[in-house]
Amino acid sequence: MSFVDAIKTCFQKYADFSGRARRSEYWNFYLFNALVSGAAGAIFGADSIITSIISLALLIPGLAVAWRRMHDIGKSGAWNFIALIPLVGTILVIIWMCKDSVPGTNAYGTNPKE
Repeated sequence: MSFVDAIKTCFQKYADFSGRARRSEYWNFYLFNALVSGAAGAIFGADSIITSIISLALLIPGLAVAWRRMHDIGKSGAWNFIALIPLVGTILVIIWMCKDSVPGTNAYGTNPKE
């Protein structure tokens, strides 16, 4: 999935926590989120109201794509909460986000690669 397609998909599925998301969709949206947040912080200042609004606008689609990404590897999206455990939880989530899709259909839908 291309960078632009990933952004379009994430905004079309703004608050859709069901289904599956490919690795490329997740990581491209993560990159987009980092670039937009960094640019907003550099232009408006890290503590400005505009930067806060932009961050809040990107929060829901970011959570939704992370949730769908967990579904793609066969885990419940609730496993994202393990990232709240300092260091170990974050490392686990990063490893899981890098895993390849579960082939075929799983409990969360068909493989988006197929």
